[in-house]
Amino acid sequence: MGVRLVVIDDHRLLAEALASALKLRGHRVLAAASPAAGAADLVLSRSPEVCLIGTSSPADPGVFETVSRVKRERPAVAVVVLGPVPCPRGIAAAFAAGASGYVRQDERIEGVERAMVKARAGEVAVSPQLLQSAFAELLNPVEEPDDEGSRLLQMLTPREIEVLMRVAEGEDTRLIAAGMSIAPSTARTHVQRVLMKLGVGSRLEAAALAARTGLLDRVTAGSFPSGGSAS
Repeated sequence: MGVRLVVIDDHRLLAEALASALKLRGHRVLAAASPAAGAADLVLSRSPEVCLIGTSSPADPGVFETVSRVKRERPAVAVVVLGPVPCPRGIAAAFAAGASGYVRQDERIEGVERAMVKARAGEVAVSPQLLQSAFAELLNPVEEPDDEGSRLLQMLTPREIEVLMRVAEGEDTRLIAAGMSIAPSTARTHVQRVLMKLGVGSRLEAAALAARTGLLDRVTAGSFPSGGSAS
């Protein structure tokens, strides 16, 4: 039996992509949105069985205010967080706010589905391995390496970063070419080069990676030259 749910993510594109995938698997998605002042109101008005909340920064102060309010006003709604790993403080904050589960953001759709079903049944939806890794990092903190967003910026040329940003905005090859004043064939080549460098197989995966690593927030309009190196 399908789950009635609301999907929320830092980036609307990802919320809608996840919602579409779950609809295809027989679940009833009541709404898909990016968080805003009305995110909690949206969940409360729809009264789903499960609310999926995706975030790229679970350790930030106040990020789980929606979870707290939903659990306070609709205790029957199970909340499952999709977030980065390892992030022990984020995992702790999610459960402290009332979440029923925490799933790593790169989990396969089957894993997300299992977590939803467990949370709806009143069970805690988090893998033992995830808890072990979180506890291990809390007990033995290590120096933070350069973040993934910085690594991606160093891998890509300015032109490729612009292409990635346009892909993340949902632009197709024709729009990318028009926006960058290049031929469609050149735009297609740039897109393929970006996918190859990022090690992903589709535009959706590239957009998801950019969003989850904070690259979309880091790179704003005008922060890279649109006429940068095409190499």
